[in-house]
Amino acid sequence: MTATSPTPHAMSSGRMQARARAVWRDNGLSIVLIGLFLIFVGGQLAMGFAAHNDERVEHGLAKLSLSQYVVSGDFIEATFENWESEFLQMGLFVLLTVKLRQKGSSESKPVDEPHESDEDPTSHRHDRGAPWPVRRGGVALRIYRHSLSTAFFVLFAFSFVMHALGGARKQNAEHLAHGRPTETLFEYLGSSQFWFESFQNWQSEFLAVAMIVVLSIFLRQYGSPQSKPVAAPHRETGG
Repeated sequence: MTATSPTPHAMSSGRMQARARAVWRDNGLSIVLIGLFLIFVGGQLAMGFAAHNDERVEHGLAKLSLSQYVVSGDFIEATFENWESEFLQMGLFVLLTVKLRQKGSSESKPVDEPHESDEDPTSHRHDRGAPWPVRRGGVALRIYRHSLSTAFFVLFAFSFVMHALGGARKQNAEHLAHGRPTETLFEYLGSSQFWFESFQNWQSEFLAVAMIVVLSIFLRQYGSPQSKPVAAPHRETGG
């Protein structure tokens, strides 16, 4: 009795499944986080759309279509006001951890020991897996050495501008609905409303970062690289 060979379709299906498992194994964290972002931004869009139209009806105004709401000041301001604070806190946290320490925290470099992030990258110029700027050296390496914080601050600047543009559009729409004069973008940037919106988000972001820095001294999460090992002493610093 001869064994039946797998069909080309079955072999192709098996390869696709193996590829899918490899993609999930290698990228599961980013896939889940991006998926959660899309779910929550979809929820924000749906609920914001409904709430904004309810408010317009209360003021005797026509409802907006979904496409109109997406480009409205209400949606743009609410979205980028939050993104702005996230990118600011991540950029500053990356920079602050270069020099500052917190003894016992999993989020800090060791207090009295060298850390691999302080290694001179030029000593790895000929490593096979080194990124291209490291192998290239010169200006490319100088830029790459600070590329993470630079990226966060560029994203912060973009979000800050979009927050200002969206907020000015939202406020002027409200002024027109109430028969009041509109403001220029720079007038809005100098208003207490703009800075109230910014500071109320910034303070919460830095509170959250401070909490993970301090709580990780004493508390643990088994299996997470953001935590020290469960049995590690409180004084042990770094993950």
